[in-house]
Amino acid sequence: MDFTPEQQVQEEEPVRAGWRRRPVSGNLIRRIVMIAIALVLLPYLLIFVYALPFTRPVSTLMLSELVLFRGYDRRWVSLEEISPNLVRSVMMSEDGQFCFHGGVDWNQMRGVVEDALDGEATRGASTIPMQTAKNLFLWNGRSFIRKGLELPLALGADLVLSKRRMMEIYLNIAEWGPGIYGAEAAAQYHFKVPASKLSARQAALLAVALPNPITRVAGKPSRGVQRLAGVVENRARGSGDYIKCIYD
Repeated sequence: MDFTPEQQVQEEEPVRAGWRRRPVSGNLIRRIVMIAIALVLLPYLLIFVYALPFTRPVSTLMLSELVLFRGYDRRWVSLEEISPNLVRSVMMSEDGQFCFHGGVDWNQMRGVVEDALDGEATRGASTIPMQTAKNLFLWNGRSFIRKGLELPLALGADLVLSKRRMMEIYLNIAEWGPGIYGAEAAAQYHFKVPASKLSARQAALLAVALPNPITRVAGKPSRGVQRLAGVVENRARGSGDYIKCIYD
């Protein structure tokens, strides 16, 4: 049976319409962009909130514990309630130039970049502000994306927060074992003492455990961890001018 040209067009149009893509709404794109911008800016706004002495920030790892219904142990204490032994040990183990840089140790960072370009194994160059920014706002694991987000956050945090407040936050959100966060919970869990009563050796063991608190158990240290703790303890004993921004 033959069809006129007009009938053929009428028969073909529904088929074409079925394959036609629906255009993406401009409002939807704008909403997605605005949400992305808000997520990027939110940590910088929270830095100002966390500068207030009565706020008690939580880390992204702590939030993940709640999401997974595991719970965690964290008991916030002020810096005055944390033994200076722990402050000195953590600073000399994690970031000896903490009092002198502005959030990023550019000399260390330059060395890491040079090693990477030369194809050599890179060493850690994370400062305490960088680790604090990562713990508060980002995720674990190595990636250029995370590092790119971490650097400006560390600079912003160091600009807004005092060195004492930065150290106080860091020592209250650092992970020291499965579900164990902060100096007070760590001291009680590993050594059955409050954070204010940590000895020089106990503090050094906690400091050495920070890079990997799951395999480096401060309360049951291996020989290697004990050896590292001895090195950190000696450094902490001679910290002197390196900690003047915390203890004038």
